[in-house]
This record gives sequence, C-alpha cells and structure tokens, in this order.
Amino acid sequence: MTRDELLDRLRKPGPAGLWIEPLLDEDQIGEVTTDLRLGYDFLVSIMTRRPYIGFAREDRGFRSVTSYFQPTRRELGERFVLYPGQVVLSTTLEYVALPSDVHADLLTRSSYTRLGIAVNTLVQPGYRGCFSVELFNHGNNPVELVVGAKMFQMRLTKLPGDLPYGGVQRKYFGNVRPTPSRADEDKDLPRLLRIGSDR
Repeated sequence: MTRDELLDRLRKPGPAGLWIEPLLDEDQIGEVTTDLRLGYDFLVSIMTRRPYIGFAREDRGFRSVTSYFQPTRRELGERFVLYPGQVVLSTTLEYVALPSDVHADLLTRSSYTRLGIAVNTLVQPGYRGCFSVELFNHGNNPVELVVGAKMFQMRLTKLPGDLPYGGVQRKYFGNVRPTPSRADEDKDLPRLLRIGSDR
C-alpha cells in the first residue's frame, strides 16, 4: 500500500480502517513503509540446567517455555544491550489494528540490519496488538538499542478481498507484551508423539 492509501485507511472507521497508535511523528509514514518503534518490554533467553526446550507436555520433566526467559523493562529513551548470539523477544511500541483485507510484513530498518539484527515477520489480516519482534544479534559486537527508536518498518499489502479470520483461534492475537513460543500448544504434537512412540 502507498502512503496515500495508508492515510486513507487511518481515517476510515470500522473494520476496513487501520489503527496505529501512538504515531509520534508523521514522518514515520513513508511512501511504501511505516517506521515502527522498539517497545518497552523484553524477554531475554536464559541458560537453564535443562538440556533442551521440550514441547511434549506429557513428559514428566516438561517446563513451560516461559521459564526459559527472564522479563525486563526499560522506559522511553533508556537503553537495552543485545549481545551476539542472544535471543530477545520484544514488541513494537505501537499498537496496530489491521483491516481484514490487509496483511503486514515487519522488517528491520536497514540501519539495524547492517549491524547484524534481522527481523522478518508476517502479520495476518485482522491482527490486533503490538507486533511481536524476535531480536537476534548475528554480528560479533553487542549492539545498544534505545527504547522508542524507529527500528522496524511495516509494509502493508492489500489482498483481493476480506479474509474470514474472525473465527480462527490465534495464539498471539491481542498481545501488548512479548510472548514466548506457544509451540507446545500445537494440536498435532500429541498425535505425532503417539506415532513416534508406536515405532
């Protein structure tokens, strides 16, 4: 979507409209992308005594995926250091409500990609919430991030028509804080584990 189309959707009420809040600076909206800012909350991956993160809830030693992350918060303008090889979950500062005929691609702005931080996330039509961001430092040096900095860019794509996502159960719908993986909730896992144990 172009800047004019995006601005038109921001003015449109109801499910066909687009909501981005807060837009701290109108310069965030470019010709084909909208800059989004780094949010306040972080989930930092931590080492544990467990040999791996397991997803089989039936296992006696199963631990919630949340236990492998430590939460921390920074205020606007404060710094967070992302170390090489570190996985950190965060969100965008902005709360976004997508129309049912538009999906979003969230990418790292090139200034951060050149430092070794790459984000590439598809957000389904009709999503509501702060976008989840999986930060990983591919570089050799720690990188200092500033909460509220324009770190991401959102590219919106209009689909041929509305998609019926309203009744679909979504694991990450409506999040405003970082959420760890919910892979252990995938419905096919118990069936696959039974197949594997029958062999």
